[in-house]
Amino acid sequence: MSELLVSGGRVLRPSGAVERADVLLDQDAGTVAAVDDPGALAGDDELDAEGGLVVPGLVNAHSHVAMTLFRGAADDKPLDAWLQEDIWPVEAELRAADVAAGTRLGIAEMIRSGATAFGDMYFFMDEVAEVVAETGMRARLGHGCISVGRPEEEAVADFEEGLGFAREYDGYADGRVRTMFTPHSLTTVDEAHFEEFLPRAREAGLPVHFHANETVDEVDPVLAERGQRPLAWADNLGLLAEDSFVAHGVHVDRAEMELLADRDTAVVHCPASNMKLASGMAPVQELLDAGVTVGLGTDGAASNNDLDMFDEMRDAAMLGKLAADDASAVGAGTAVRLATEGSAAALGFESGRIEPGANADLAVVDLDAPHLTPQHDLVSHLAYAARGSDVRHTVCDGQVLMRDRELTTIDLQRTRQEAEEQARALFERAAD
Repeated sequence: MSELLVSGGRVLRPSGAVERADVLLDQDAGTVAAVDDPGALAGDDELDAEGGLVVPGLVNAHSHVAMTLFRGAADDKPLDAWLQEDIWPVEAELRAADVAAGTRLGIAEMIRSGATAFGDMYFFMDEVAEVVAETGMRARLGHGCISVGRPEEEAVADFEEGLGFAREYDGYADGRVRTMFTPHSLTTVDEAHFEEFLPRAREAGLPVHFHANETVDEVDPVLAERGQRPLAWADNLGLLAEDSFVAHGVHVDRAEMELLADRDTAVVHCPASNMKLASGMAPVQELLDAGVTVGLGTDGAASNNDLDMFDEMRDAAMLGKLAADDASAVGAGTAVRLATEGSAAALGFESGRIEPGANADLAVVDLDAPHLTPQHDLVSHLAYAARGSDVRHTVCDGQVLMRDRELTTIDLQRTRQEAEEQARALFERAAD
């Protein structure tokens, strides 16, 4: 058995306590073997955490990672106009090489900011799975399926592709890749396609992930046409279940919160994207108080514009207070749990905590910086002061993906150059 010792630092425990301890990782099993007093453990290799805080690897539970190629290309518009005028016309020109390049760039960005797992809904997902495999991250992946505005034959082919990908790639990369069925949203998929393909996804044992209640314009049409709130209709379709999770959940009422809790369906909060697109403020504290599992995601880099989960934690805490009109809402510890345990639970990963048996996914945050001084409360620092650039080491599945700020599985210079070239060619095609 090969073991990696993370030594010399302080450790964020599942209770929220910070203790001086060493962490031993079983690299063969990809799990945490032990957490013990400093000097009590030994490993085959050692990762220096001296002067740092060892935290669970951050989990970006909702993203479109390849959209790093769109970063800065479509800003300052509401969701519908942004999609129809800027995003969809360019996405129509996407090629597999574009998605591979954008995904590799996004994964580099996430590893460098302490993320070890992510959930992704996009296109050319076989390319995404291959990049996940080569870079060492963990991911829950699904091909985004849309039927509205498409000929029936094309829509059916899209859903068949989504199911086919999910069946073929589940368990890929030694189990680091898991899959899901991802109908895009309640307003971009016709009822007939939900009725035809959802039972097949359930029969295959696939989790279900979709956008819901992101804007008022995603709520009002369903209410007008169906005479019920979107999540009530989703429940009638069989979309809400223990292994389902929805993105955004901004405009949910009390009955929908209770329904989510009853069905044990998680919500992934994307505060930066929601603010940038003026979609609204999700009632995160109310969701949590209702018993809903809440995770945290960045959404795509076109509407964020980065994939730094430390930014997302800060935004979640700040926006949560405004939404609740309560300075005590979504406190520091809560924000950190959203980005770790909450997101991991939404994706169905045994990650987000440092304890024996959990996935060996962690990051070491370097505390030697002016903005992290003095150290009254390190959990507060994680939520309100830390940055992705403070991460010293990143480990996923027991393997070191970044050591002393140097990526071990990605050539960063080449990745940046490739992404720049693919983005330029993509937008030139779209402009023709």
